[in-house]
Amino acid sequence: MIESNMHWTQFIIFFIGVFGLFIWNRTESRNDQRSTDAKLEAIRALMYEMIQESKDFHGRLCAIEERNKR
Repeated sequence: MIESNMHWTQFIIFFIGVFGLFIWNRTESRNDQRSTDAKLEAIRALMYEMIQESKDFHGRLCAIEERNKR
């Protein structure tokens, strides 16, 4: 009788441990994913800003060339 209870107790503790590690691993994975998403969004914003600056610069160069041709 005592051995039977001991086996079930060990099984329950083992199951709770595995389940806890699963939940912890999933939480860490989601945190990593959010961090990566934030970094990618920052890179996208920076690239968009650089493209806009490049277009503005090109426009200014074209205006200078037109003035110098006259």
